[in-house]
Amino acid sequence: MNAYRLKPLRYPWPPVLYALAIALAFFADRYVGILPAARGDGYFFITAGGLLVAIAIALDLWAVKTLLDCHTTVLPNRCAQRLVTTGPFRFTRNPIYLGYTLLTVAFGLLTGNAWFFVAAITAAALTTTVAIRCEEMHLLARFGADFEHYCQHTRRWI
Repeated sequence: MNAYRLKPLRYPWPPVLYALAIALAFFADRYVGILPAARGDGYFFITAGGLLVAIAIALDLWAVKTLLDCHTTVLPNRCAQRLVTTGPFRFTRNPIYLGYTLLTVAFGLLTGNAWFFVAAITAAALTTTVAIRCEEMHLLARFGADFEHYCQHTRRWI
């Protein structure tokens, strides 16, 4: 199979990585509990967490709508039909994963569980290693110089 037809991933790892990170944050808070709680003025953390949830969901929905409007796949284990550089993809090459990361941080603010901040950073790093680099190789093989130009002008995360 040539590189043009090669799938970016065999399995859609990012949602699994973030779900696992969230589960581990709950587990660590309950059974390890070493990190200081992110508790303080409850209204501030609830307001900030709620705002971050809204931003994360809006970003994910905007990215999914943009992909669907451009008639390409939303699933990370399917071949891209088009290089999407509009919508939230103008600002970040991975708005869906950024939304997942923001949502994980928001859970930390809402629950007062500092392990969520560690989980968000870990999940983002693993997603970069396991998924994003493979996806970028796929997009480079599919779209060549157009993807290189896009990478030069748009950050991977933020």
